[in-house]
Amino acid sequence: MKKLLMTSLVCSSVLFAANSEYKYEVTPMISGAITEGNLDLDRNYANAGISLGFNLDDSMFDQIELGILRTLDDVDYKNSNQDTAVTRVFTNVIKEYSLNAKSSLYALAGLGVEVYDNEQFGNETGPFANYGFGYKYKLDNDMAIKADVRHLVSFDNGNNNLLYTVGLAIPFGKKAAPAPIMKEEPKPVVIEEPKKVEEPKVLDSDNDGVIDSLDQCPDTMRGANVDKNGCIVMLDLEVHFPIDSSIIDEKYKHRIKEFAEFLNKHPKLKATIEGHTDYTGTEKYNLWLSKRRANSAFEALKKYDVDPARLKTIGYGETRPKATNKTKEGRAQNRRIEATVSK
Repeated sequence: MKKLLMTSLVCSSVLFAANSEYKYEVTPMISGAITEGNLDLDRNYANAGISLGFNLDDSMFDQIELGILRTLDDVDYKNSNQDTAVTRVFTNVIKEYSLNAKSSLYALAGLGVEVYDNEQFGNETGPFANYGFGYKYKLDNDMAIKADVRHLVSFDNGNNNLLYTVGLAIPFGKKAAPAPIMKEEPKPVVIEEPKKVEEPKVLDSDNDGVIDSLDQCPDTMRGANVDKNGCIVMLDLEVHFPIDSSIIDEKYKHRIKEFAEFLNKHPKLKATIEGHTDYTGTEKYNLWLSKRRANSAFEALKKYDVDPARLKTIGYGETRPKATNKTKEGRAQNRRIEATVSK
């Protein structure tokens, strides 16, 4: 029996490789025993054994332990030339209490049977209960060193034994990885996209930033600044001029026509045509030139049947630049006309 235990200790260390995800844990261990003084046995003797742990999920306990310990040498009876070997088979439930990533305390409790090869002086084979406390330290290879103290109490006569054990816990039985069932699920999610048809209430037909359900002026011209009701407040006519010119180029006539049609469609609206320049020239001259540019737009709108009484002109000269005057491109943007619309 002694040779079998020692062989188990060696073989288990070789056969079971460390795994971070496992179902089971085998622990070769050595133990010392301190007997109660009235048992007529040596007070201290050594044991060796092995335990198998079943790791639990969804339970108040973390592990169930099944184990066996047997004396390394026969234990002498006091005042006698007789001796005996002692074998203990036990099962315990174990609860761990983590201290940090590597260390934990644990408590255990359970039942077992102790077998005396030579029953003498009231030392008889029978059941016992035990409880204990231990410390577990995880190594980098997922194995762990375990040490604990266990108090054994015999059912038959109430005799007490104290065991202290040290073991090397080796995990095995890798848990199955979850099947990749989710990979085909994105397709049904994409099918939900037809729900976008239900979004007419958030449409913005004239792209003025106010949705149709709130837009009181649903046909606002492109590029216009609108109020919270979607009605035009300011419009960049996107008409630009060469340096020192107030003549509207043919390529901008369509924009003037578009604005005229908008005004004719909304006869209650009035417009102030604003002229602007870059900072080329004197301030006085630029003011005069900006008024001429506003008047050019005024005359062009009249040709498209806009009532002159609904139009005003004003020139701001170089005082309201839209872009920087330090570049050629910026100055070109500043030579422009805009319109402010009101009721």
